[in-house]
Amino acid sequence: MGNRLSKIATRTGDDGTTGLGDGSRVQKDDARIAAIGDVDELNSQIGVLLCEPLPGNVRAALVDIQHDLFDLGGELCIPGHSMIEMQHLARLDAWLADYNATLPPLKEFILPAGSRGASLAHVARTVCRRAERSIVALGRVDKVNAAPRQYVNRLSDLLFVIARVLNCVDGGSDVLWDHERRK
Repeated sequence: MGNRLSKIATRTGDDGTTGLGDGSRVQKDDARIAAIGDVDELNSQIGVLLCEPLPGNVRAALVDIQHDLFDLGGELCIPGHSMIEMQHLARLDAWLADYNATLPPLKEFILPAGSRGASLAHVARTVCRRAERSIVALGRVDKVNAAPRQYVNRLSDLLFVIARVLNCVDGGSDVLWDHERRK
């Protein structure tokens, strides 16, 4: 792996194709490449969120998630390969339960707003939902393990909860949707 990335501009994609981890080539607009790209964008968006001041436990969780997302992209890049496992899902579930236990119950829908950190977490959540849709779409045309789909589904829930946590940490609260507002 040491020399694998020594040459970035290979020009092999100039014909509109890209290589997968198994050595095969597909069109750059292939459903598998769309899913990989959406996972990569999600990872980048979490990187932007990590530029914000965050509680240490949230920061550590997000860094672990970035590594998981890199693995998830690797799994998608090598058809038939498995990298995301039940332990990854269990860890998301544990974080979700821990963070959610610190929050007041929701009685209304909330807007994706509040502090800058919370708003960035909401953006990451929406990118995560897109990645999930791309993985589901890929599964309709090619075999995909269940764990990547389950991982991004749970991760979007966790990002929602993290947004709420960040609003609380920043001394604010959720921005409630006013369903009775007058136009």
